[in-house]
This record gives sequence, structure tokens and C-alpha cells, in this order.
Amino acid sequence: MGPVDWIAVILAWLAAAVLGVAFFGRAATPRDRLVLHGAAALLLFASVVMIGHMFARVGAATLAAKPWLYFMMSGGLALTFIGPALFITAIRRETPVSRALYDWLYWLVAYLAIGGVFWALH
Repeated sequence: MGPVDWIAVILAWLAAAVLGVAFFGRAATPRDRLVLHGAAALLLFASVVMIGHMFARVGAATLAAKPWLYFMMSGGLALTFIGPALFITAIRRETPVSRALYDWLYWLVAYLAIGGVFWALH
């Protein structure tokens, strides 16, 4: 296993956070929700760290030979884990599926951007 690229982790986290603001319009956070948004930012950071760890496990040589893996692996997580979890949760809670699909779209774009940041820095 190679080392985790912490610069890529931080830049990918920022990219995903900026996309979150763009998707959901939450640039201005009310004070009473600041703790919740902070917790969400930390959870997003943990997700990006795990993706960075996943890329480190694959190794720089493999990723250099197969650069599409950055997008396939990160996008695959959003498509096969996050999206279905959002969809299933919407069904169970009887909330609009359209909202779950919109959230799924955000996560897919964010995870592809995360993969793109790692790819661009390597």
C-alpha cells in the first residue's frame, strides 16, 4: 500500500463541499444549524479520506497504468452504495423519491469530482 495523498484528500474534500453548496445552496449557514453543517463537513472529510485510502491501496503504479480507475472506483461507490442507500431510505421514510434522486446526483457528481482531483494530482 502506498501513502495516502493528503493534499489530494483536502483538495477533493473542498471540491465536494463546493459542489454541495452549488447543489443545495447552503453557503450561508444559520447559527443554529452550524453544528450540523460542521458534522456533515467532517463526515464528508471521512468519506474522502477513505477514498484516498482506497486509491493508496490500489497503488500509484496501477493507477498510472489505468487512470480510469479513479473515476470507476469513486463513481462506483456513489452509484452502488450511496445512491441505493438514499433511494431505500426515501422509500422507507415515504419521502419524495425525486429528492433522493437529486441527492444521488449530487453524490455521483461529488465522488466523480473527488476521483478527478486525485487523477489530476497524479
